[in-house]
Amino acid sequence: MLYAMRFFIRKIIFGVPVLLVLLVLVEPAKANEVNKSAIALLIAKNETGKTVGTGSGFVIKPEGTLVTNYHVLVNAYSVKAYFPNGDQVDVKGIYKIDRTRDFAILKLSEGLYSTLELGDSSSLQTYDYTSALGYLSENVKESTKKAEGIITQTYGFVLGIHPQAFADIPFIYTTTKFGPGFSGGPLLDQDNKVIGIATIESRSINLAIPIQTIKSSLKKNKTLSFKELLQQEKNSKEAMYYRGNFYLYGLGDPNKAIEEYEKILAQDESFILAHYDLAAAYRNLGMEKKAIQEYEKTIELQPNFPEGLSNLGGHYFRSGKIEQAKDFFKRAVKAFPNFIQALSNLGAVLNKLGQPEEAIPHLKKTLALNPEFGIAHFNLGNSQFALNRLEEAKISYERAIEIGLDFLSIHWKLYEIHLKNKTLKKAEKELKTILEIDPLNEEAQKKLSALPATQ
Repeated sequence: MLYAMRFFIRKIIFGVPVLLVLLVLVEPAKANEVNKSAIALLIAKNETGKTVGTGSGFVIKPEGTLVTNYHVLVNAYSVKAYFPNGDQVDVKGIYKIDRTRDFAILKLSEGLYSTLELGDSSSLQTYDYTSALGYLSENVKESTKKAEGIITQTYGFVLGIHPQAFADIPFIYTTTKFGPGFSGGPLLDQDNKVIGIATIESRSINLAIPIQTIKSSLKKNKTLSFKELLQQEKNSKEAMYYRGNFYLYGLGDPNKAIEEYEKILAQDESFILAHYDLAAAYRNLGMEKKAIQEYEKTIELQPNFPEGLSNLGGHYFRSGKIEQAKDFFKRAVKAFPNFIQALSNLGAVLNKLGQPEEAIPHLKKTLALNPEFGIAHFNLGNSQFALNRLEEAKISYERAIEIGLDFLSIHWKLYEIHLKNKTLKKAEKELKTILEIDPLNEEAQKKLSALPATQ
């Protein structure tokens, strides 16, 4: 079974829990306590006072220089920062925005602020420790006069530093979870120095802007007002893009999203991410052919876009073009060797092609990077079952069930394993489980009736 990669940027980032095997991280033993006083909850409002975005940010200069994502500011007429000690301050202006790289450097009201120290993202290595902090949106309470939230800290490690849609713009790929509301929060190293800005989320991997990206912009003195920003945004392709993503992923309205993406492409046919997310919008509407066309345009523009390659492979798989799917998953893994979803999908395709021995290394690597990836356990079980390694297959299937998968096919395979092992009581249990899921399953009813009586 394939895992479909949905990769996006939006005003509030949505996350999925991740557990790790290469590094067991609950609390960092070496690191000092993070200065959480420097981390702000950001609330963006339009001219009518309606909240149009929330996110996180962090102060890097004591006079009040704060860093966040640009996309947190889209449609904002005003932004207020709320700190853990209860202080709430206005964002007075914008020193720098970079729409393509998705960062913003803001000026807070005059005061003296706690800060985080910037680290060196250029020295990061694969599997280095990382942690992220932000305000989970589910914990944010907002009223007409104030807002408050709870800072959450998550842990993980670096999977690599690779470009995504644009070949000259690298991201830190990490297993550290970015929960809902983490947009613009800090990604830290083991010394609690900022090495990145939490920006993009997907299952098992998350992307952060390397902190080196912003350092050349820190000497800006002049500021832009939010009124001026709104004027600029009227024809901004990036603003349209983030609005489209908000419609698609935040509001679940693919038709409104398509309108935004098509406006961008009318101006600039080479805007890679508009093609990429337009494909996702078409996919949500069940328009498979159009989705494939947009993914193909994405790859034509950026041949080494890992998520684009993997998603296109998924569409080819579902349309029965298995060899083409294999080629695109292999290209995704070549572009990004630790791409968890592509590794798992490649294993699934190799199983489909009757190549379970070749599938196993990819699936084992997937699980080394994320042992809680249930689909990979299932796919590994299928490989082992095909090779008649039944005890190993049983362990893999049972682990998939523990994680939360409950496919009929898992229980059928476990039934067959128990039948071959002559553990009839367990075989009976699997058939009963199948009938609990599908009470009208005639095959399960027949096989249950045919089983010898068990005590």
